[in-house]
Amino acid sequence: MLLRKIQYFFGVGIILERKNRNVVVYSVQSYRDITNVIIPHFDKYPLITQKKADYILFKQGIALLNLKAQSNIEGIRNIISIKASMNLGISDTLKIQFPTALPVLRPVVSFEGIPHPNWLAGFVDGEGCFYVNTKKAKTLTGFQIIMTFSISQHVRDELLLTKLIEFLGCGNIEKVSTRPNEITFVVYKFSYILYKIIPFFQSYPLQGIKSMDYRDFCEIANIMEDKSHLTPEGLKKIKSLKSGMNKGRTLN
Repeated sequence: MLLRKIQYFFGVGIILERKNRNVVVYSVQSYRDITNVIIPHFDKYPLITQKKADYILFKQGIALLNLKAQSNIEGIRNIISIKASMNLGISDTLKIQFPTALPVLRPVVSFEGIPHPNWLAGFVDGEGCFYVNTKKAKTLTGFQIIMTFSISQHVRDELLLTKLIEFLGCGNIEKVSTRPNEITFVVYKFSYILYKIIPFFQSYPLQGIKSMDYRDFCEIANIMEDKSHLTPEGLKKIKSLKSGMNKGRTLN
């Protein structure tokens, strides 16, 4: 539904379903639509994460394509050099086929702050996670409930995630040695979940399917606030809600 709204907003592009990965993708592949619709939008409403560097390189690549640079080997090499500095770079196959195509210098993007709370809500729609963990513990029910709100990004956006601590007034930054290129902003403390995270998204609502995870997250928080999670009935309700969140959610 969210991607359909985006497609309607731009008036171009298609929705692709990748059943083998259980995902859908909004895609704009027409050079003309990218040049006349997509690029003007992001020029007017700039990206603020390090993805902006990819966008700048993307614009350079589209400019070359519009000049028909792909019609000769030198032009293709220039496009490959741009691609090599974008996102995850180029495949080993392309490296073999274009050994002299060196990555261009990646643009330096300075983080200038979160422009508006609605920006953060949109960012969380795509990158955030509302998660509830139940683990065995010496409690009345034999389980401990841990509510977690998190946002993970490439380590190059560490400054952005660090600023979230100040912006939301809570949270910590975590790094995992097994994922050296990833960094996570995370909130575990229940009082912060209850009085900072939940009220924020009540004021600045999510628009996508993640709003349903947020709804269940709020219901679990209410169960915990009135201590019903310490009863078998409350624990059962929490486990039921948890089982339908995130990847466990099915849509009819």
